[in-house]
Amino acid sequence: MRTKFLENALLELLHELKNTHINLIIGGGYGILLRVENRKKSGIRTLYSSWPHERSTGDIDLFLRPELLINSDQLQPLRIAFDKLGYEPVEWAKYYQFAKVIPELSQEAKLKFDLLTGPQNIFHGTTVKTDERRAKPRHPKIGIHARPTNEAITLEKNLQQVKITGNSNSGKTISGTVFLPNTFTFLMMKLYAFNDRYEDERKEFGIYHALDIYSILATTTEAEWIVAKNLRDLSKKNQYYKETVSIVKNLFNNKSSIGILRLKDSKYYQDDFELDKFIANLKELFC
Repeated sequence: MRTKFLENALLELLHELKNTHINLIIGGGYGILLRVENRKKSGIRTLYSSWPHERSTGDIDLFLRPELLINSDQLQPLRIAFDKLGYEPVEWAKYYQFAKVIPELSQEAKLKFDLLTGPQNIFHGTTVKTDERRAKPRHPKIGIHARPTNEAITLEKNLQQVKITGNSNSGKTISGTVFLPNTFTFLMMKLYAFNDRYEDERKEFGIYHALDIYSILATTTEAEWIVAKNLRDLSKKNQYYKETVSIVKNLFNNKSSIGILRLKDSKYYQDDFELDKFIANLKELFC
């Protein structure tokens, strides 16, 4: 049920932004859910025949193109939309997380948008002030920040366009277009996320990220796999690519590796998952 509220929230935001130049890039668990739904509708052949069931997710990771932060006046419609739809900045993550209560679920349940962007080094020499936690536009200041994602080194390349249609929370029928990261970028971000959480009990030991990594590869088309290998070849000298290679070697090297064990711990794990192929594909892409 929560996922339906997220879908409606995204549709409402798209409606408010329909006459602007802001294109929404959706990552995280909700981006993977959209990816799986799109694959089901298209019927196109993918690398694996066995897909996981879509997992539930609690928020929407919304990636902003770096040029929108550099020319921050273009982001004014986004802040206006958040205000109009009743979202408020989360106090401890001010201006890069916006949330509102969902009274239909409970007085404490919230819808949340988490704003992210590309690598921090993109903003060198610009007016955007950055640190590891945030990219902060200064001219003009509009109350929109974003968290840099240093491992998203190919964020804007080969984006997947997805059209979504449905009813908003207010009952309006709305359609719009969002974009999903390419396979290579999605994998790098999820491998980094798993590496940060696989020992953290508070984060469920990264089990959901291990599942996401499998889901991304399982739903990759043959054409997208070729693109992913091309992006790999262009990225081999990048320090974040090299770190991802180490993550795969240390955590996904074989069936007894912690990444595979965490995947098996997921309630969505299925006995027909193609683990040998999964491990081989990760090694081929991050070798």
